[in-house]
Amino acid sequence: MWRKTRTEKKEMMEIWQVLFFILTYFCGSISCQLQYSIPEEMKQGSVLGNIAKDLQLIAKELSSRKFHIVSRGKKQYFSVNLSNGDFLIAERIDREMLCGLKQNCFLSLETVIENPLNLYTVKVEIEDINDNPPVFSNDAFKIMISESSLPGARFALGHAQDPDLGLNAVQGYKLSANGYFKLGEKSGTDGIKYPELVLEQSLDREKISFQELILTAFDGGKPYKTGTALIKVLVHDANDNYPIFNKDIYRVSINENVPKGFIVLNVNATDEDEGSNAHITYSFSNIPENARKVFNIDPLRGTIETLGQLNYEDIETYQMTVEAKDGGGLVAHCKVLIDIIDINDNAPEIIITSLLDTIKEDSSSATVIALINIEDLDFGENSEVISQITEDLPFQLLSSSSNYYKLVTSSKLDREIKSVYNITIKAVDKGSPQLSTIKTIRLFVSDVNDNPPVFGRTRYPVYITENNQLGASINSVHASDLDDKENGNILYSIVSTTTEDLLSSSYVSINSMTGVIYAQRSFDYEQLREFQFQVMAKDSGSPPLSSNVTVRICIIDKNDNAPKILYPSPDTEGSALFEFIPHSAEKGYLVTKVIAVDADSGHNAWLSYHLVPEPSLVTIGQYSGEIRIARDFQYTDTIRPRIVIMVKDNGSPSLSSTITLNLVVAENFQQVLPEIRHQSRGSDASFNVTFYLVIAIALLSILFIVTVILILSVRFCF
Repeated sequence: MWRKTRTEKKEMMEIWQVLFFILTYFCGSISCQLQYSIPEEMKQGSVLGNIAKDLQLIAKELSSRKFHIVSRGKKQYFSVNLSNGDFLIAERIDREMLCGLKQNCFLSLETVIENPLNLYTVKVEIEDINDNPPVFSNDAFKIMISESSLPGARFALGHAQDPDLGLNAVQGYKLSANGYFKLGEKSGTDGIKYPELVLEQSLDREKISFQELILTAFDGGKPYKTGTALIKVLVHDANDNYPIFNKDIYRVSINENVPKGFIVLNVNATDEDEGSNAHITYSFSNIPENARKVFNIDPLRGTIETLGQLNYEDIETYQMTVEAKDGGGLVAHCKVLIDIIDINDNAPEIIITSLLDTIKEDSSSATVIALINIEDLDFGENSEVISQITEDLPFQLLSSSSNYYKLVTSSKLDREIKSVYNITIKAVDKGSPQLSTIKTIRLFVSDVNDNPPVFGRTRYPVYITENNQLGASINSVHASDLDDKENGNILYSIVSTTTEDLLSSSYVSINSMTGVIYAQRSFDYEQLREFQFQVMAKDSGSPPLSSNVTVRICIIDKNDNAPKILYPSPDTEGSALFEFIPHSAEKGYLVTKVIAVDADSGHNAWLSYHLVPEPSLVTIGQYSGEIRIARDFQYTDTIRPRIVIMVKDNGSPSLSSTITLNLVVAENFQQVLPEIRHQSRGSDASFNVTFYLVIAIALLSILFIVTVILILSVRFCF
């Protein structure tokens, strides 16, 4: 939205102050019509008038009589202050958005009041203000003009549009100052003015090929608004310039051995014209027949290159004429001289007359590998050759006779260090410039069995949990042999070793090809904790070589043994399961100590002692197994309590054992000895005693009742 100036705001307020309303006013019994006229873009909350006063209503009754506006549009542009009756602007009103180019713009709405019911129609005319500047359809216009155009030529430009009306719409155009163009206008049948660019002075593209002008459109508002567009004038070329070479004579020297397609030189001509008039093509206009066979020119780039082999001995200098022609048919010429330079154009040639491509690694020094012939077809110094091996290798070249050399070993070879040699021989002549040739001989070194197998470790410690599965893979050994093929093919075996009068082969076996070791039996940590044996790795060479390594098998304990209670012994019968406690025993008195062992080791053999359930009379040391009096005896304490002791190891899962212990509380052991001896009679004796006791109690009860009855009878009778 175009930002309003202070002048505009002041003008709008003046318009509002002189605002007239009710162009038409009539009222019936239930209807009435009002009309207001306001400028667009009034501020939200601006007062148009007092609708209560205009409708001859009491402002205080608007709320109680439920006065409200029913708008016919999607937006509610107006509102009424029900406390004082002011007619207010609720939304910004843009006339161009509502009515476009319509001359008259109205907003219609209805107001309703109840008790009694009345309907009022309100029409608000929206007047235009200059709130939009002229706008061109494009920010820039591009115009192509030929430099041959005559003064007076006219070129149409894009016109500007302004959504405002009347004087607020576009009124005219201005063009920025320049020395070639002026602004013209053309009125269309629709009354719109269309700007035109009029050429006043002839153009020269070679002086000015591009020009930028500013076209300004202005409206008639107060203050007026403007819009601009950039006009880019591109001047087309006319063919009024000849091509020009940057040299009249081109002279170049090239070696006689340049290859086919070699670029000799590049001729270049320029043309100040543009487009097709500046498009230049090159050709030979005068060239000898012998030169035509060996040179060619690129018609677009002007590059002269060779077509065939040159020879200084045949022709020393070539002379030719090159023509440059532009797209309009204008031409220019230059002369080209090409001098041929005689050079050392024959490189030495290396010929292998005899070759031994494979040699054993134990071959002696000075063994002949190849016989080599080196020649150069040139003469004099150009044919003198220096030959050498390019790298530091255990070989050397020995001159045998004229142009012949022997390639021999200079030291002993080792296939395990290097199995293939690429021997590069370089021959360089003494010409200027020097030419050289490189020849590579590939030599293979064959293997002999001179390396025993080598294990990856000096010892192999292996840890296995006991109770392993029979035949399970427990580990593997690996040896490597630097030799090749059969000499490096390794077989594994177990060297016979005795372990506790048994051969190692009865405990483990080994895969001879892979070195994987398998368990021949299930190991028991409690019987065998570790053993060791040797594994031999032997290659298949002739003679074979071997090496040994020690494998140590360590059995890891598993919690597979429950604790065993040694004291009190669960196997002892009778009084051995009774412990005597005198009445005089105090808190902390040591009753006995439980002793247990576990065949496992480590954490699996850590034992703890517990009472199940935990009685209040005695306690047990969790790790010592000592049973002590927990408190002083009371009169109500059981004389012969029974306790259950559980011994638990620390394995996962934990294993445990239990034992039952009878505690006897008495002044001396002789008091309870008979009872202890008869304690083992079993549950049948206890059952009989209980049975007889019940019968005796029943008989006594009956006798008591009979006695009471007799006493009462005697008393009432007498």
